[in-house]
Amino acid sequence: SSDFDKRVLSRGRPPLREPAEAAAATAATMDRSSSASSFALGTMAGALSVGALVLALERSRRSGGKSKVTTNGAVTTMAIPEPAPEATSPSNVPLQDKPENAPESCPGVSSEQAGKAAGCAGCPNQKLCASGEAKKPDPAVADVKARLKDVKRKILVLSGKGGVGKSTVSAQLSFGFAARSMDAGLLDVDICGPSVPRMLGLVGQDVHQSSDGWSPVYVDDKLSVMSIGFMLPNQDDAIIWRGPRKNGLIKQFLTDVNWGPLEALIIDTPPGTSDEHLSIVTYLQDSSIDGAVIVTTPQEVSLMDVRKEINFCKKVNMPVIGVIENMSGYVCPKCNHEEHIFSPSTGGAEEMCAKMEVPFLGRIPLDSKVASAGDAGVPLSQLDPDSKVAQAIDAVIGKILKRIDG
Repeated sequence: SSDFDKRVLSRGRPPLREPAEAAAATAATMDRSSSASSFALGTMAGALSVGALVLALERSRRSGGKSKVTTNGAVTTMAIPEPAPEATSPSNVPLQDKPENAPESCPGVSSEQAGKAAGCAGCPNQKLCASGEAKKPDPAVADVKARLKDVKRKILVLSGKGGVGKSTVSAQLSFGFAARSMDAGLLDVDICGPSVPRMLGLVGQDVHQSSDGWSPVYVDDKLSVMSIGFMLPNQDDAIIWRGPRKNGLIKQFLTDVNWGPLEALIIDTPPGTSDEHLSIVTYLQDSSIDGAVIVTTPQEVSLMDVRKEINFCKKVNMPVIGVIENMSGYVCPKCNHEEHIFSPSTGGAEEMCAKMEVPFLGRIPLDSKVASAGDAGVPLSQLDPDSKVAQAIDAVIGKILKRIDG
């Protein structure tokens, strides 16, 4: 054949070798195959041994910690130790079990690891927790319980975001309870924004102190009020306080104010989930708090913070009495056309409540008379008793009482 044919044929086959060389190559190939086979068989045997050991350990766990394991014909009895209990995750520690200046990794003052865990390093409470002193209950908790023993219902009013009308709702709920011939109290713990004195017509009033403690300011014989706003020499003064000082005043409000017998105490809190809320929940932990009423507006910007507020309540084991959708639509007084100023783009508060499995208490429409009542410090029912807003507030009060009293 031609040189071209020889080149083409040589590409499809290996070059010819001498007989001795070919024999040596064949032997090397067999040695590699034998080694691969031995390795594969060894791997299989190892896997079977591990499988047998795992099965034995599982049987050991079920039989109380001992098992017989056979290895190379010998029977060995192994004692399998019980697994150590899992440490409490910092994310599962109740918020009121952590000091307010503790790090995120705090295991909680009630934990066996308090003051000893790695996350406690550098915490100012480390020595106190390690000694066990931090586990002892705050004596103020018992003082609050004794002071509020004659208060039948204790209701917190919360909001995730400011500007949703929380204090307005608190004021009108207080007026509404009193209108039902119930002895009611309103405690304003919105330390930096005390608007309750204005909304109840009590601007310029003073708090009086006696041997029984601080006397609240009375709107009438059915409604009493306490607020830091009564203690300011100038209503325009800014209150620039850090957490511990706010905590001290809240403690004093709860332990020193002589409310007397009440059928309902409404506590108006600042927006969000901060020191004030933790202080209230901590001090009221033995006082049978009935739960929280959460105020929102219909739009998603407000609802997204309300969801956080609901989760806060779950973390501190506080019941949610229900959610109120405030400023829910505006009805024109001339043509009765209803316009949703704050559009419920994600379904509003009612749909959110259904998804989060919390009660929905109702809607309060947007009405200019509500602002007028707040500025004048009078109940809305006095300005316009037949208005839809007045009827909505009364309906909400009825649902709150039904939820609490059953």
